[in-house]
Amino acid sequence: MNVNMNFLQELLSSIGRRTRGQSHGDHGDKALAPSSLARLTSVCETLMQPSGEASRILIAQEALERYASLDETGKLAFFNLLAEHYSADPGQIHEAYARYRDSEDNESLQQLFSVCEPRRQHLLRRLNLCPGGTYELVRMRADLLRALKANPALAPLDADFAHLFASWFNRGFLVLESIDWNTPAAVLEKIIHYEAVHAIGDWSDLRRRLDPEDRRCYAFFHPATGDEPLIFVEVALCRGIPDNIQTILAGEESVDPAEADTAAFYSISNCQAGLKGISFGNFLIKQVVQELKRELPNLEHFVTLSPVPGFAAWLAEQRRDDAVQTSEELVSMLEGGQPSDDGRQRDRVAAEIRALAAHYLVEAKRGSGMPLDPVARFHLGNGASLHRLNWPGDSSPKGQQQSHGLMVNYLYELERIEQNHEAFSREGTVVCTSDIRRDAKQGKAKRQRPSQADA
Repeated sequence: MNVNMNFLQELLSSIGRRTRGQSHGDHGDKALAPSSLARLTSVCETLMQPSGEASRILIAQEALERYASLDETGKLAFFNLLAEHYSADPGQIHEAYARYRDSEDNESLQQLFSVCEPRRQHLLRRLNLCPGGTYELVRMRADLLRALKANPALAPLDADFAHLFASWFNRGFLVLESIDWNTPAAVLEKIIHYEAVHAIGDWSDLRRRLDPEDRRCYAFFHPATGDEPLIFVEVALCRGIPDNIQTILAGEESVDPAEADTAAFYSISNCQAGLKGISFGNFLIKQVVQELKRELPNLEHFVTLSPVPGFAAWLAEQRRDDAVQTSEELVSMLEGGQPSDDGRQRDRVAAEIRALAAHYLVEAKRGSGMPLDPVARFHLGNGASLHRLNWPGDSSPKGQQQSHGLMVNYLYELERIEQNHEAFSREGTVVCTSDIRRDAKQGKAKRQRPSQADA
């Protein structure tokens, strides 16, 4: 089928005008590059037509190169084009459904499935044909997710990306690799760049995390994305369950791996923004636990030392709404930003912080019934249990800002992971120790009235 360029130009002009109206900030007044966008659209239409595989690869490569050359306004126009004009054909759906309604056989059912699939899914599959296409599509979705915030009508397009990525990046394609100081520099640079929990300052900082014999790092890779990690986890081998992140990051206390009894997962970072919503962390942690258990059978405990990123904001809202009672000592600490030097006062504040935090982690829920805290949802959903609250556990500015220095140990017990996961996913049950359950009751007693943050 020949592409009607007049139609394309008119279509692109229409979308371009609307896109400029939707754009904000510095890009709002930029004119689209009609020739680039028209050529990209023409290439995409050509890619949809029957042709040989070799020519499809070349056409797909040109399409991705054309897309990469667009500015943000042009990319938004392209996304609008895919959302509006690469959807399923309603007429074909009605016809296919009528045939299935009359016959109810497998052939007509398959035809119905086929016409219900948006054309853009077929286009994305063909764009994926060229070398490096998968990673370029991951980057394209990252652009889409940024645009989606201001353009919710693009949600169906994002759903198509997520649908395809869920199969392209399923567990069977993921490759677990150990990262150490001898790993190629190109990968190590990416580890520095993608670290999202505890920033890596420089190469010396990275070496402290990778080179000592009591440190481990593992990452998932995908054959189609080369040396781009998808997610990685940093591990410290310890004697006893750690309660302070600065001690781990400083690396001053070396432990013989043969004498360690605990593996602490202290940082887990997702690397690709375009793979948001595609679950890797649960597979990664479970496989790393198995790898460490095989390597070091002396390990007894597998725990995290995790931040509580929503706690400070939640507590601020509770205080703003007069929903909790707080002591003058706690208020002084919250306003001053640092714990008191008085040991007894610190103990009293620590008990109060633990009570409020336990209530936040165990009782405060979203409308879906899941915990408010995103890290809690992640680990509890993976089958971990809430094991211990540590305060002060993180004295960094980021730790003070997001959780007033609180950190949490989530415990992974191989024989209980599936049981915990089922209880959490089906009933929203937060599996925790009796101490934390008791602290949560004390935290509940401090509440004067419910807050919207718990809803």
